[in-house]
Order: sequence, then C-alpha cells, then structure tokens
Amino acid sequence: MGRDKATLVFGGVTLAAHAASVLGAVASPCVEVGPGVSGLAAIREDPPGQGPLAAMVAGTAVVGSTSPALVVACDLPLLDADLLRWLRDYRAGISVVPVWEKRPQPLCARWSPSALTTASALVAAGTRSMQALLGATEVALVSPPAELAAGLADVDTPADLDAV
Repeated sequence: MGRDKATLVFGGVTLAAHAASVLGAVASPCVEVGPGVSGLAAIREDPPGQGPLAAMVAGTAVVGSTSPALVVACDLPLLDADLLRWLRDYRAGISVVPVWEKRPQPLCARWSPSALTTASALVAAGTRSMQALLGATEVALVSPPAELAAGLADVDTPADLDAV
C-alpha cells in the first residue's frame, strides 16, 4: 500500500476506526494492537512489527484468555457487526475461522481460550505465522452465510481498495 493500512480512509473513516467501531459493537473489552489510530486503547507487541500472531498475543495479554476472543485485522473495509455476531455466536466449542474465496481468514475469527494459550506458546518459541496456529489448534473452518461473506474482503493493494 505504501503506507499504514490502518490510516487509509474508506467511506469517510479510517480502516482502523471502522474496525474498532464494528468490533466494539459486539465485543468488550476491545484493544488495538498497533500505533493507536483506531480510537481504542492501544498497545504494541514487543518488539513492534512482529506480525499478526505476535500482535494477537499482545492483545490477549490485555483482554485475557479465559474467554474466546474475536481477532479482527484493520484491512476489512466491508466488515460489519452482523458478521462478527455470527462468528461470536457460532455454535462450536473451538475456534471458528471463516473461509472466504477458499482460504481461511484467521484475522477475522473467533479464537478459543486454548488457541490463545497455544498462540502465546508459539510466539515464545519464535513462531510468527498465523498458519502455524491454524495447524496447532482445533479449528472449525466454516463458510459464512452468503449475505455476510463480503465483510471478509481484505485490501492489500490500492487496486483492492478501489475494487471494494
């Protein structure tokens, strides 16, 4: 993108502020792991820039790991509360990771307490891959209802942002 995706503006708000607003509508407590641009209380992983698995662990240190946690990346401009409610309320006693365009979306998922603990162990061992977490814990890979699936569209390039 050439700049921090969190600060990109879509629909009149930054992607970070949008993600924070949607997440805050369905979950509490909420925390941003990043530079503090969402409006939520913010922390950084140590050291910063270690990737989403380390960021997830840093967030877990703040919100705790005794309950499932919704983990949401900021690069989902079409994310809405209905999709997050569906994830939050999905009937499975394990982590719930939606599949979109034939790929698991671990950065818009509900992670179980045991997965959060596993994530901490993986990071402590030097692992930084969300894919490693998918392989190391029990996960329900599920397709969201068609009317909610567009919320999983992430933007990685300027063309992606233009397309949504």
